[in-house]
Amino acid sequence: MSAKNPEYDFKWCPGCGDFGVRRALEFAMQDRMVKFETPMSNNVVVAGIGCSGNLVHLLEGEQPFGFHGIHGRALPIAFGTKMANPDLNVVVVAGDGDFLSIGMEHIAPQASRNLNITAVVMDNGVYGLTKGQSSPTTVEETVTSSTPFGKLEPSIQPLDLYLTLGVSFIASGYSSKPKDLASIISSAMEHPGFSVVHVASPCTTYNDTYEQLKGNASKGIEPMAWSIPDDHNAEDKTKAKKLIDRGGVPLGIIYQDTSRPPLEVQIDALPQRAKVNEVATLLDTFDL
Repeated sequence: MSAKNPEYDFKWCPGCGDFGVRRALEFAMQDRMVKFETPMSNNVVVAGIGCSGNLVHLLEGEQPFGFHGIHGRALPIAFGTKMANPDLNVVVVAGDGDFLSIGMEHIAPQASRNLNITAVVMDNGVYGLTKGQSSPTTVEETVTSSTPFGKLEPSIQPLDLYLTLGVSFIASGYSSKPKDLASIISSAMEHPGFSVVHVASPCTTYNDTYEQLKGNASKGIEPMAWSIPDDHNAEDKTKAKKLIDRGGVPLGIIYQDTSRPPLEVQIDALPQRAKVNEVATLLDTFDL
């Protein structure tokens, strides 16, 4: 990756949006270390398969613990990690193909449980690592290596999906704004529950959307990315839905529900609801 740390070969194409996401996650974890006085080893980065998997080799210095799992299964691995040690800050890094195709079946259960982890999803609208096949977020009729005559099905709307499934923290960002994205990721990591930060992260090789995201006045292209108004009430689910329905790529925190306890708090409360019998009482139930 650099002269200081040559052992990490990221194998990302020049200009890949994932570089910006990597930097944002690095900023967020460093800020967390200072704010909560915890070591970098308190962080665990769990990845599936895809270009995003390179983020398990995160920093040019002290490393978080990295777990490179299998395709679409980052959330179950993160679930096991968090349950084994609730004090860890567990972050899933995934691509749209990894998280929203084979991995989609795991989103609803973790949203229902309100698992206290953060998922950073890099959406480039294509399967980049495997040479440009269409992904769940590829626009309908797009020609790719797997859809030579155009994609038949419409693209899914991830933000709407997260809101529908009950994710308790939903945010959207852009890889070219790493400092702003770092602030969003920091808020997501501090949220007590299941957080998803969905990031527009263009693939310069197979789906370069930088111009559409930024806009180009000379070509009459309006920017897809737009900032969420400062007065947006993220605690209002109806307003979050209206904001998502505006389309494009909203930048900022869309929805946050702090009324639901995270999973580890729910588990800690179970003994209070469990009836505990004395040994003598249990023995009396047997016909001796």
